[in-house]
Order: sequence, then structure tokens, then C-alpha cells
Amino acid sequence: MSELSQAEQYLLDQIRKGQSDAWSQLVERYQGRLLAFTQMKIRQREEAEDIVQETFVGFLKSFQNFRGLASLETFLFTILRRKIADSFRGQQSRRICLLQDVYHVDRQSDAESDAFGHFASAEPTASWYARRSEQHSIQKEVLAQALQALVAGLKESLDFRDLKIIEMLLYCKLPNKDVAKVLAMSEKNIAVIKHRCLKQIREKVEFRVATGEVQDADFENMLTEVWESLRLSCPKRSTIGAFLLGTLEEQWGDYVDFHVNRLGCQFCQANLEDLKRQTADSGNPGFRARIMESTVGFLSKS
Repeated sequence: MSELSQAEQYLLDQIRKGQSDAWSQLVERYQGRLLAFTQMKIRQREEAEDIVQETFVGFLKSFQNFRGLASLETFLFTILRRKIADSFRGQQSRRICLLQDVYHVDRQSDAESDAFGHFASAEPTASWYARRSEQHSIQKEVLAQALQALVAGLKESLDFRDLKIIEMLLYCKLPNKDVAKVLAMSEKNIAVIKHRCLKQIREKVEFRVATGEVQDADFENMLTEVWESLRLSCPKRSTIGAFLLGTLEEQWGDYVDFHVNRLGCQFCQANLEDLKRQTADSGNPGFRARIMESTVGFLSKS
């Protein structure tokens, strides 16, 4: 997903001014896809709606600190996943792709995961925590730029084979042998492509942050954390809409089909389900009214 768009920035500026129309527009725009994602984890609709409602409250409480490094949708999904984890403790709540269920991939929880802690000092002083936070921010930003360049290059050259490989390796955390099975390739070829991509990323970042001594496993965990937080390979909602209408070029259509249906990215599946519902009905005005009622007090304080 791209960074914050100008339209999203304008909407946020209006919300910061306490404009209820802007807030209503944001809720209407995102409630469907957030609910669709939640219902993949929690089948009871009422409970799912409560969590989405809490997500919008959480957004108003925290969005003043939102730096705009990711899209508004990605920021909302991040809050939502934390709310789901709070109410539904278990491995399933942390999986983001259906292929992880097929190959039984385990992901660390947010509390357990600290891939960037490799760079941290061992002495837990107040200044150490401040420096570590600053280092993490710099490292994530640099790695994000390198990964964005890699993904953009693969898309521009229509090299969707390598994009499928690298997102299965880093986004889904599948081992080489399972990626080879999915794409009917040799494990050796997967290893070669993986090595080439990781080398390209290291070369782009090593002159800005010290990664030379980081072990491959730690480095890959760092990349996964960045990839997941920014959803680097997720198609835009407009692209998913074109896929739904069958208007994408063949190569793009094949890739989006793989990402949504074979990889099973649950964020993009939520977008697809929401788009399908929008074509079938006018949404859920009662649910939207409840969200507006529960968040109006926080809007005036934000």
C-alpha cells in the first residue's frame, strides 16, 4: 500500500478540526472492509461489530500521533488487529494469509516480536530506551524504502513471479521448500531468487544503517515486520475493484488473483468482500449510526 494520499491527508485535517461530516465520511469509507476482515477472525457479527467500533474509538484517541508513513487503511487495520488480539488470544488472530494455515506457519505476537531489538544496548536505562526507539524508527524507515524500491521495480517490470516468491518468503514467512511447492519450482531456484533480493536490499541500506553483522534470520524478521506494517505488496483498492470487474490486464489479473485467493491476504480479501457487498446493497446504516454515536465524544477531544 502507498503512503498517505492527499485526499486522506485532507480528510484527517478536517477531522482534526472536529468536522463531523469528515468523520462520517471516514467511517462510511472504511467500516465495511474492517468488518469483513474482523469476521474472518470472529464469526459472531455482533462481536465483530463491537471490535470495529472500538477500532474507530482507538483511531480518534491515537491519530494525532499518526505520521502518515502508511495509508490510512493500513493504520486502521493495525489498530484493528490489536483489538482482535486483545479479545481473541491465539495463533489464528496473528495469521494474515491463508497460506499460513495451509503450511502451519506461526507468527510471533506483537508483544513477542522485536526483530529490531538486535541493535539495542543491553543496559535498560531511560536514555537507552529513547535511543532504541529512535534507532528502530530510522531502521524501519530505511528498510521500508529499500523494500518499496524492490516491490516497485518488480511491478514495473511485470516480474510477478519473483514478487510472488518474495512476498511468500517475507510477508507469509513460508520456508523455501513450501514456496517451491506452491509455484512448482525447484527449492534451489527459490533460494537463488531469495539471495538476490536480500542482497539487493542489504546493498541499499548498509550505507545508512549497520546491518552487516545481523544474521540472515534476524534480517528477514526485520523485513517481515516492515513488510507487514506497510502491506507493501497489497494491491490498491481500485486495483482490486478492477479485478472484481474483470478489467485488469492479464498479467496484473493473474497476480491479484494469486495475492487475494492463493496467497489469501486477508486484508485484501476484506477489501474484495466489501466491494462485493457495496455492489449488492447500500451498506449497513444502522452499524454506521452506532459507530458515530459511540465516537462523537472523542471527535471533539481529538
